Amino acid sequence: MEKLDESARRVLAMTSGSNDRPFETGTPQEARIDYNTAYPTLQGAREAVASVEDRGIVGPNGPITLRIYRGVGAPLKHGPGLIYLHGGGWVIGNLESHDEICRWFANIGKCTVICPDYRLAPEHKFPVGVNDCAAALAFAVQFAADIGIDPTRIAVAGDSAGGNLAAVLALMSRRGEAAPIAAQLLIYPNTDATQVADSYYRYAEGFGLTAATMRWFRDHYVRTTADITNWRVSPLRAETLLAGVAPAFVATAGHDILVDEGMAYAKRLREEGVPMVHRHWPGQIHGFVSMGRYVAEARRAVEAAVAAWHSFEASSR
Repeated sequence: MEKLDESARRVLAMTSGSNDRPFETGTPQEARIDYNTAYPTLQGAREAVASVEDRGIVGPNGPITLRIYRGVGAPLKHGPGLIYLHGGGWVIGNLESHDEICRWFANIGKCTVICPDYRLAPEHKFPVGVNDCAAALAFAVQFAADIGIDPTRIAVAGDSAGGNLAAVLALMSRRGEAAPIAAQLLIYPNTDATQVADSYYRYAEGFGLTAATMRWFRDHYVRTTADITNWRVSPLRAETLLAGVAPAFVATAGHDILVDEGMAYAKRLREEGVPMVHRHWPGQIHGFVSMGRYVAEARRAVEAAVAAWHSFEASSR
């Protein structure tokens, strides 16, 4: 087993000493309260951006709030756009919990970031969240001129369950089921809901996100067990859909129950000829990009994602 970074050890020591109950021992509502109380202690200072605006749109399942960030130095017209999909196991997370990451992407990428407050499970099971994210992408394309972006320069990004949703959107785009995208930036993505990878056993407990919690998240998200192997839940299970998908950046953390499936997805993208960059942080844990107060690699991971995105743009010219 690779050595834990000191920053990861510090975070784990802090959280293991808390009195928080495991999410799976309570209700989704209790999990959201606990998560909303805990995440601010790990995040760093929120960077100033050029502007932040909330807008409402209507998707196939009802109204959705979007938060739109224009980064410092981002073009007012024809600039790059990024749909950012927050993590949280499809059950927790919101616009505030990932505000820090969205600001980093906006400033580092000199772009406009659009973050949808997609509906959460179990009140809204699969595929409602996917549909909300696709609606946000469709909005960005339709109103690109209004928000100052080039509709041909829109990428999707996300962490954990948000990385899952971003990967699914990329596959839907490849099939013509969602608007075209220019890149996918996946941060420790969940790509296989069967949860049979060896990393689920190596890091089942003691490294932040546990196997029991991940099972609880998944079981709230899916409608039936048949959904688990559906590629719109488990993109790694897609049979022949990866070739021709948008260029990809994949970030993985060494001490993460999702590391094996993240690496497997990166490997498969590469083998099927998709332009891709894989960055691995061997000493880090799941969720480290949301731990900017203590983990220097948090911002560096966003910098790496943006650098890969820019390299994909440069190679396509």
